[in-house]
Amino acid sequence: MGFSQGLSGLNASSQALDVVGNNIANSQTVGFKSGSVAFADVFAGSQVGMGVQVAGVNQNFSDGVLGAGSSALDMGIQGNGFFRMVTEAGRVFYSRNGQFETDQNGYIVNNQGMRLTGYMATGTPPSIQQGSPVGAIQIPTGQMPARASDAGSVSGNLDSGSEVVQKTPFDPKDGDTYSYSTQVNAYDSLGNEHAINVYYVKTADNKWSAYSIDSTAPSATPGQVNLEFDTSGKLVTNPADLNVQGVSYQGGAALNFDLDLSGLSQQASENTMDSPSTTGYPPGLMNGYSVGDNGQIVASYSNGQQQLLGQVVLSSFTNPGGLQSAGNNCWSETPESGQPAVGIADTGNLGSLQGSMLEASNVDLSKEMVNMIVFQRNYQSNSQTIKTQSELLQTLVNLG
Repeated sequence: MGFSQGLSGLNASSQALDVVGNNIANSQTVGFKSGSVAFADVFAGSQVGMGVQVAGVNQNFSDGVLGAGSSALDMGIQGNGFFRMVTEAGRVFYSRNGQFETDQNGYIVNNQGMRLTGYMATGTPPSIQQGSPVGAIQIPTGQMPARASDAGSVSGNLDSGSEVVQKTPFDPKDGDTYSYSTQVNAYDSLGNEHAINVYYVKTADNKWSAYSIDSTAPSATPGQVNLEFDTSGKLVTNPADLNVQGVSYQGGAALNFDLDLSGLSQQASENTMDSPSTTGYPPGLMNGYSVGDNGQIVASYSNGQQQLLGQVVLSSFTNPGGLQSAGNNCWSETPESGQPAVGIADTGNLGSLQGSMLEASNVDLSKEMVNMIVFQRNYQSNSQTIKTQSELLQTLVNLG
């Protein structure tokens, strides 16, 4: 009499229950991927068979449901791909758990201190440069430096009914030497704000002159441009650029840029100007940051500006089932998984990435409960075969 079949069945059922129990225990683990047992029969020169064995535990890499995260750095993946993590020692791991925060050095890390990798933005303004190396993403804590204004534009309407200015020469202190004025704000290299006054002087029908003066440093030479409109009120002067010049103010470099006036028109209505725009801004302190659906990490600053800090990369594998489970919701590369393909979300065969979201466990609790009942009955059935074998053996002993 043999007991091996029943014993192998008990062992296999016990391991299957372990897998089910692990799935149920991790039903609330972010990014967890459920496992399933694969069985194989055992033959050793016998047509009857020697029982069953566990051929392996396969992982189900189907998507979990996305839900709202609780951190600005929370991220969720849908489709192919893993977050690429690196330890301080340089070991690379892969995960679907998108719960991230920053450490004391500004690196984006998971709960185990592994650093999230991607591309860091460089240049002015910062951008992701082609061919940038993949490395740990670090959020800078310093203030955003000022940017000097180097361009601007003004649009609006000049009243065609304005009287021709008779008093000359133009003098910004004498209101009789100009028809209308407006103000444009600009910034120098240190972020000092400059108030640029723009004066409009009607010199003849359909003809105007525009002057610019930096009122913050009024000793600068005024800029001037002559403008001409056709009979329908459309500006025909091209280009219609008004140069803005200033002098050094509180240590900042002197302003020197052009205001584009091509958006002006001349109609029989009052003088009105839309909100002018100029490049440049003062320095700013970081207010916070967010992750876009393309994995870009963008910071917002107290000066009203936003700046790209970096972009998260994803890694995909030809055979994700070949990855080695490393615990802590991480996997490591193996020869069976193949080498990772690294790229940006929504490119190639990589899935999408959504900021402020988290991927829930893909464990189906109802399915696991059914599996638990099935494996429990299987365990009981195998124990019954051992009991039956024991009773038969006892009967043979009694016959002697």
